[in-house]
Amino acid sequence: MPKTKLENVIFTIIMAVIMVYGMIVYNVALNTGGVTNATFLMALHEMPIMVPVAFLLEFFLVEKLATRLAFTVVRPTDRPQLITYAISTMIVCIMCPTMSLIATLLFKQPSLGTWVQTFGCNMPMALIWQLLFCGPLSRLIFRLLFRGGQPA
Repeated sequence: MPKTKLENVIFTIIMAVIMVYGMIVYNVALNTGGVTNATFLMALHEMPIMVPVAFLLEFFLVEKLATRLAFTVVRPTDRPQLITYAISTMIVCIMCPTMSLIATLLFKQPSLGTWVQTFGCNMPMALIWQLLFCGPLSRLIFRLLFRGGQPA
C-alpha cells in the first residue's frame, strides 16, 4: 500500500500503535483478571516503550523477512488480498514471539517458562487482532490520509 519511504514509515507507525495498544490492553486484562475502564488507561503506560520497539523491529527487520516468507506460500500473481493476509500472518509469526520476549524481560519475572506462556497466550490474540481489526483499520486510516479514501 505505501508507495514511498515516508508513506511506509507512517503506515508502520499507525500499525505499530494500534497493534501494540491492543496487545497491551489484552495483556493487562490477563494480568488483572479482566477488562475494566482502568485497563485502557493502564495500557497507555507501556506504550512509550513498546511502540518504538515494535516500529524499529517491524521497519528494519521483520517486514522484509515476513514478505520473503509469505512468498514461499503465495505467488505474486495471487489476489492482492491473499498476499496481504500471508504477509500479515508472517509478521505476527515473527513479531509475537519477539515482542513477547521483550515484554517478559521488561515487565515480568524473566524465565523461559514465563516467555513461553506469554507467547502462547499472545499468539492467538495477535493473529486475530492483526487480521480482523488492526490490519484493516490501519489500512483504512492510511487510505484516508494518503489516498482520500480511495483504494491504493
